[in-house]
Amino acid sequence: MPQATPRPVPVGPAYSGWLPGLDRICYGGDYNPEQWPDEVWDEDVRLMREAGVNLVSIGIFSWALLEPREGEFDFGWLDRVIDLLHANGIRVDLGTPTTVPPAWFFHAYPHARVVTREGVVLGPGSRGMVAPSSPEYRAAAVRITTELAKRYGRHPALALWHVHNEYGVPVSDDYSENAQRAFRTWLRERYGSLDALNSAWGTRFWGQVYGDWEHVQVPAAAPSVINPAQRLDFARFTDAMLLRCFTAERDAIRAYSDVPVTTNFMAAACASTDLFRWAREVDVVSNDHYLTAADPRNHVGLALAADLTRSVAGGKPWLLLEHSTSAVNWQPRNVAKQPGEMARNALSHLGRGADAIMFFQWRASRSGAEKFHSAMLPHAGTGSRVWREVVELGANLGRLAEVRGSRVRADVALLWDQESFWAQDLEWRPSEDARHRERLEAFYDRLWRDGHTVDLAEPGQDLSGYRLVVAPASYLLRADDAANLTAYVEGGGTLLVSYFSGVVDEHDRVHEGGFLAPLRDALGLTVEEFLPLRAGDRVGLAYGTGGAGLTGTVWADDVTLAGAQVVASYVDGPKQGGAAITRHEHGAGTGWYVSTRLDVGALATLMADVYADAGLSPSGLAEDLEVVRRHGEAADYVVAVNHSATDLKLPVGAVAGPVTDLLTGEPVTGEVPVPAGGARVLRLPR
Repeated sequence: MPQATPRPVPVGPAYSGWLPGLDRICYGGDYNPEQWPDEVWDEDVRLMREAGVNLVSIGIFSWALLEPREGEFDFGWLDRVIDLLHANGIRVDLGTPTTVPPAWFFHAYPHARVVTREGVVLGPGSRGMVAPSSPEYRAAAVRITTELAKRYGRHPALALWHVHNEYGVPVSDDYSENAQRAFRTWLRERYGSLDALNSAWGTRFWGQVYGDWEHVQVPAAAPSVINPAQRLDFARFTDAMLLRCFTAERDAIRAYSDVPVTTNFMAAACASTDLFRWAREVDVVSNDHYLTAADPRNHVGLALAADLTRSVAGGKPWLLLEHSTSAVNWQPRNVAKQPGEMARNALSHLGRGADAIMFFQWRASRSGAEKFHSAMLPHAGTGSRVWREVVELGANLGRLAEVRGSRVRADVALLWDQESFWAQDLEWRPSEDARHRERLEAFYDRLWRDGHTVDLAEPGQDLSGYRLVVAPASYLLRADDAANLTAYVEGGGTLLVSYFSGVVDEHDRVHEGGFLAPLRDALGLTVEEFLPLRAGDRVGLAYGTGGAGLTGTVWADDVTLAGAQVVASYVDGPKQGGAAITRHEHGAGTGWYVSTRLDVGALATLMADVYADAGLSPSGLAEDLEVVRRHGEAADYVVAVNHSATDLKLPVGAVAGPVTDLLTGEPVTGEVPVPAGGARVLRLPR
């Protein structure tokens, strides 16, 4: 099995310990006892103990019950629930219910409602539908959170605070009067003067120069395209308003409780939040993940989300606060998980650093919008396949307690810059097919197939510990971040950059010197002109000394060489005979550039040579065998998950002592069988 080179762990969240009162992998889910009569609660905790549940999230959607009228509080039912859980040895992740303001709030403060870009006022009756810049909302949220913290902040059952729920989902952008006022204030703080604002936004184009702060508007719908720099700043503003809501509640909790505070991200699924920025504000990073049912290889998307969550956590263990036992009801087709799939999903998250495996939700709801969502205790009850798998998973996680606290290391970094993604996906780019997510997923999939564990990294962070850095979509690249990437190459790193990168600065302004100018030294070239292709068109490439044939789509560049060597040339298309893929030695390292869209299969040819420069190679394992290693103080732990319908073998290799399968307790040697659709967790002594 391939070994990763140890590297310095980047600075992560402030909280360095683990959840109080928990010495095993956390197991459980969202518990909503308020949906059920009291007599059901005793059955719930009995079954939780049978399933091995040791942590549940409660109170997340209960504002209307906890504060039935403004300023009047009723905690009696919550007292009973928490005491019941505590008496049964089940720890509590206590939610603040601020994702679901009560009906009285919407009635009393109608101007706190979200307004869409088209001017539609969104009403109550759903969730997450309040303007984050509303002072009335923020005051009400802090009030209920303060009361909860006063009452439960030192309760012996409390292991974690869970602020709000999935910030930015389902709605994040708000164009209300509250947003208008807050946006102007935020811009004043950011730029200081109108002259600076006008300069940053390039308002002399289309005569948009502002002479008074009151004239600056939110970028609501207009006859044509809104200034892209203004749209980019509005995305930053929206993220900042959501984050201020979180920190206001967090600070209210910290006044009365020293229990760690989190909020559940939706890593790789919610474009509204800059996760690296948010991770600096939580005590422990947590995530919710739901498979894309329409994707037959959705386990790769799961791995990407898990790697991203671990990366924003700075390499520290993190919490999977929600995933599903089977189907989710808000996707177009409510596809159920096959037998064994839930366990594979759970162990994939575990292998990539999760020390908590939790679900939405404990007991399936009989009413409401998510009554067709799967649960740990489904409508079919304890005689169901899902329940049997839930009990089995709980027992298996109990056998894996020693894995908790171990770390994942990666030799490869894939650049992730949320602000660049916001900017790239705005209107009027050279091709609507050049989407950041497509390239990021294609390169990640190639790395996954080749057996490389990947960190997601910001372009400005310390990259020196990685052998390979891939920039699949760095459209917006600040000058100092480009300098960081150049220094990485100079120091001996291998950098691979994909097309439509290094184009603009932080104000969506084309870099002086033209396209890719900030990376000229690292890559040995610039781009004279973009040559996007018509829908369905293809270009042929002759790759390497043998002229192997590859095919590109969507994009081509007119490349101006400045020292780079041509690795592949276009054999047809708008730049026939021109450079398509290049390699440049700079300092002690190498910079690669690929100027067209290669699919995952074609990327294998390219990556073989890129790996050689980086001192890496594909794992050689079966493509559908996912293998991740966690490093502990006394042993390493290998999680192997077989996503195929065929039994596969995992070679253990030479190790210093006996290898044990933690799920069975049995010693293993040689080539370890991993059954079709199954998983193994191995302890390898140091």
